[in-house]
Amino acid sequence: MTIYRIAPSILSADFARLGDEVRAVIDAGADWIHFDVMDNHYVPNLTFGPMVCHALRKHAVASDGAKVPIDVHLMVQPVDALAAAFAEAGADSISFHPEATLHVDRTVQLIRDAGCRAGLVFNPATPLDVLPWVIDKLDTVLVMSVNPGFGGQHFIDGALRKIEQLRRLIDASGRDIRLEVDGGIKVDNIRRIADAGADTFVAGSAIFGQADYRAVIAAMRAQLPPRG
Repeated sequence: MTIYRIAPSILSADFARLGDEVRAVIDAGADWIHFDVMDNHYVPNLTFGPMVCHALRKHAVASDGAKVPIDVHLMVQPVDALAAAFAEAGADSISFHPEATLHVDRTVQLIRDAGCRAGLVFNPATPLDVLPWVIDKLDTVLVMSVNPGFGGQHFIDGALRKIEQLRRLIDASGRDIRLEVDGGIKVDNIRRIADAGADTFVAGSAIFGQADYRAVIAAMRAQLPPRG
């Protein structure tokens, strides 16, 4: 049975009131909270570090008291030190770009040893060559459907082919691996992305750019195919 997850990216939230924004989007139905971490080195932008994650950890809680996962996407180079710092700050899953580290397997293991789910991220033009060598240690594969570095970009249709290819590889592995997509996801294209094989959807401006977070998250869910 496919269980879909919607993960609002706080990159598009109001930075002056991040705690309120996290609580509001969880109350509106968010499954995960997504951190787009940029270092002005691997990508041409600078966002937030582990201290922000630590500060927001206490806000990422559902109304029933359950902890809502914090999903960290590291667009940084080098990776290992920040991965360890985000794990200590309260991250639940940490994904990184394989080309941003010297030793992919070692970085995956570092994240898992820190008690977090580990993931790899593939940019629009990045091949999947490394995946078969570490798929047995992954919990998430994240497809970038825009070029990393900025929010509010348009979805690159070519990402659908990569999602389809990854769905076949994940299914063949027999592992419970989330197939996540980040970039340009909106109400009017989320169904195509799900049909290609994705089960986890990162959305920033499509959610935080609207007045009613609950309405847009509900509209996204309404477009998704039935579980099965």
